[in-house]
Amino acid sequence: MASAPSDPRRGDRVNENPASGQVGDVASRIAQRSLAKRGAGYADEVRRLLDAALGVMKRRGTTSRPRVADIVTAAGLSNDAFYRHFPSKDALVAALLEDGTERLYSYVAHQMGKEPTPEGKVYRWVRSVLSQAYAESAATTRAVLWNAGAVSEIIGSAPPVPSDRLAELLREPLRELGSADPAFDASLAAYTAFGKLGSYVWSETQPTDHDTERITAFCLRALTPPHAQSAVSKA
Repeated sequence: MASAPSDPRRGDRVNENPASGQVGDVASRIAQRSLAKRGAGYADEVRRLLDAALGVMKRRGTTSRPRVADIVTAAGLSNDAFYRHFPSKDALVAALLEDGTERLYSYVAHQMGKEPTPEGKVYRWVRSVLSQAYAESAATTRAVLWNAGAVSEIIGSAPPVPSDRLAELLREPLRELGSADPAFDASLAAYTAFGKLGSYVWSETQPTDHDTERITAFCLRALTPPHAQSAVSKA
């Protein structure tokens, strides 16, 4: 049966190419697949560069800083691949620090999940953070921070960058323990733990179980009680 002609008065338009929409969809899907493949390839390049840089830094420790050429050789990539993702070696080191922080976040969260009580979660948090002062982890941390060229801005004498991210894990257990300001208290606890971690890392010493217990107890004693926040608000 022949279709009715369009009525100009109704603003109908004749689709002279009914398949054009389908062709457009196909083109879009193909383009998206190409972008996805390229994105996956780029993600692989970045991971190889990060892993290679970390490996070279661990081997050299604090004796010498690797060049971009050393990193791309270890990664089996080219200078073009490096600069496609990082404007400088400092940018790569910053990415390493961020990557390490996210790895530590996942590890600490997993360890905290083993504890049923908020007190246990805080203890596990402190213990997991301080575990970065043990032999191999400490050597890796020292090497990366030394390459960053801004040690005091990352860990030790100034507020450590990872503390802000890791402090997020303490908010809920501290709230359950009665903190009137869990975000603030979590930040204080994180500064305390990462400050001590910095001391252990750079002095090449390790925390004892007693150290972990004392730091945990200190963090728990520092909770803001509800009446304290009310007093501050009235003042």
